[in-house]
Amino acid sequence: MKKRLMLAGLMAGLFLTGNLVNGQSNAEVEKIPEVEKLLKKMTLEEKVGQMAQVTIDVLTIGDTPFDTSEPLRLDEETLRKGIVDYKIGSVLNTANNRARTREKWHNIVSTIQKMAQEETRLGIPVLYGVDAIHGTTYTADATFFPQQIGMAATWNRDLVRKGGEITAYETRASSIPWTFSPVLDMGRDPRWPRIWETFGEDVYLNSQMGIELVKGYEGAENEVGEPVNVASCLKHYLGYGTPVSGKDRTPALIPDIELRERHLPPFRAAVEAGAHSVMVNSGLINGVPVHASYKMLTEILKEELGFQGLVVTDWKDIENLHDRDRVAKTQKEAVKMAINAGVDMSMIPYNFDFCDYLVELVNEEEVAMSRIDDAVRRILNMKHKLGLFETPVTHYEDYPKFGSKEFEDAAYQTAAESVTLLKNADNILPLSKDARVLVTGPNANTMRPLNGGWSYSWQGNLVDEFAGKYSTILEAIQNKIGEENVTFVPGVEYNMEGKYWEEIPGDLDAVAVAAKDVDYIILAIGENSYTEKPGDLHDLSLSDNQMALAQTAIESGKPVIAVLNEGRPRIIREIVPEMEGILHAYIPGNFGGVAVADILFGDVNPSGKLPYTYPMYVNTLVTYDHKPSENQAKMAGMYDYESDFAIQFPFGFGLSYTSFEYSDLSLNSESISGDDELTISVTVTNTGDRTGKEVIQLFTSDLYASITPDVKRLRRFEKIELEPGESKTMTFILTAEDVEFVNAELNRVTEPGEFEVSIADLKAKFTYTR
Repeated sequence: MKKRLMLAGLMAGLFLTGNLVNGQSNAEVEKIPEVEKLLKKMTLEEKVGQMAQVTIDVLTIGDTPFDTSEPLRLDEETLRKGIVDYKIGSVLNTANNRARTREKWHNIVSTIQKMAQEETRLGIPVLYGVDAIHGTTYTADATFFPQQIGMAATWNRDLVRKGGEITAYETRASSIPWTFSPVLDMGRDPRWPRIWETFGEDVYLNSQMGIELVKGYEGAENEVGEPVNVASCLKHYLGYGTPVSGKDRTPALIPDIELRERHLPPFRAAVEAGAHSVMVNSGLINGVPVHASYKMLTEILKEELGFQGLVVTDWKDIENLHDRDRVAKTQKEAVKMAINAGVDMSMIPYNFDFCDYLVELVNEEEVAMSRIDDAVRRILNMKHKLGLFETPVTHYEDYPKFGSKEFEDAAYQTAAESVTLLKNADNILPLSKDARVLVTGPNANTMRPLNGGWSYSWQGNLVDEFAGKYSTILEAIQNKIGEENVTFVPGVEYNMEGKYWEEIPGDLDAVAVAAKDVDYIILAIGENSYTEKPGDLHDLSLSDNQMALAQTAIESGKPVIAVLNEGRPRIIREIVPEMEGILHAYIPGNFGGVAVADILFGDVNPSGKLPYTYPMYVNTLVTYDHKPSENQAKMAGMYDYESDFAIQFPFGFGLSYTSFEYSDLSLNSESISGDDELTISVTVTNTGDRTGKEVIQLFTSDLYASITPDVKRLRRFEKIELEPGESKTMTFILTAEDVEFVNAELNRVTEPGEFEVSIADLKAKFTYTR
């Protein structure tokens, strides 16, 4: 079979910054005639300006770059300094970290583009970018979907693509053509505060959902010039999601073999899907900042993967090479390192020093003009493909579907399919609509944790200001069964005016008293909104306050149904046995409250599946695709070690209000070789009494290999809907390439030997021969 050599020679480690002169590379970039003509006209200063990106706060009226005066107004003097004097090519972000109306966005972007067109020599349009990551998160009245971890929990490709399409439409309605999404970091460490921005722990699930979101944003054929599409940005390349400490932007130690086996494939898949830009990992891997790695940015991304688009830094990360990481003795040296490594655009974001330094470096022959031309070509190519030269600003009046019921219905459907039923003792769920319930917990009556970070503001702290028309979990339950049947006692509340993790303990005695007069207790627990460094934590356990509230509910003797509204799986080991029901809602967006209520009371049959392994202990943070030695439960001899695979709920798990039976697993052959295809079929039957959706998950296991194989790996999945009594036979096709792995020589290979296919509790074996 075909073997793909993953390293062009094994002479150097993955993270060498490179010894090639002045960052020159062999990567060939598409040459568009209009761009090439423009490139020949440009001065060095004009080229360098295209590589600069500043935050909008720098260009507005205010006391400091961090504090824009309201109402938001552009400062003509500083705008002219940026656009005319420094010829900057890109602007990002939203002023004062808050959502704006479509009208305000149109006014701001139009003013910037007007100056670029009329007051610069070449009239090159500015490229505006924003973090539209689960909807157009900085535009008032936009449609909000579940965060990526919830989208992954749907296991529904169509819903993920539709979410991307709607987000693109509404982002263009906001006059913005570029979104910093999707996140393709691997969510393999529950401690990491950005795990909810990922598609979870699995390589294949991440790759498939990443493709769908790229196509949703950019169009089926990546026609980003269409006025309903935007350019996507893959982030954070590469290996950002598994720092040793679990805390954001802290060092990672990742062997080359692990980077290539787990972290690179989703980016490879999204690059092959046509993504137009990539954002760089802010962290260090094996002691080297990725922003300074020629090997990572040029040899692997641009040459090996053949990436044609632009590479942009993350926030202030060139400056961090000097200020934080201490690999550059000066800021000027930091610019040299990053640009020669392969960075095309610097998210500066607060000053114009980058431009001055880079001009000096080129004049001093420390950075080659060919490297500058390569970067600017990539930037101008994207602007050209986006249609900015012809239409630098789209107008909100041309987007009548913005915030429409059609879009809201899609967001609701995605939220409903994301919610995952983890426990349903004695089929206690769904509850009767005649039931009397006590709703308690800090997540019960606020929209903030339903939306999470990057929602109207960076940390999600402005959600209640913008999301008043939507229903909290409490309000949705009241609307469902009537206020007279619902008692609300918070028990614990978040300090909405302080740090996100601070909690205000409530009156637990009041909870106990209220429980006496109800049939069930709905316990809404989890986390408040956060992202990045503010989300770092020392302990993955659910807070003491919330655990005490849960114990109070349990001790009441009434059945307790927990609703987990959290961005990462908090440890709940002590209360799980006492819960009658557990729903995992993740961060479901503005329609999460309604989706939860509809599932609790049976209007929707839950169909979500876990996109990560839910841990049981803080020291058992192991993924499903572990090595066999991770599970040595009982060693021979007199000792019983705590060495089992102790998890709370497994990857891919999720219950339904109906039941499904799998049968007739069959393979078209017991042996394949070369480029043969293996056809696998299985029959799924709905054996319950209501319609339900089921996710068929196909795993393979390499039974013996030259390096220890993973216990199993997800290779295919499909979500289907079945009526009661209905059966469907599903067919999947695998090739040898689908079961290959990265060996000790960093080659992707499929070795001859025996493999096992598993779907649900069914298994079958096949052999691969060369």
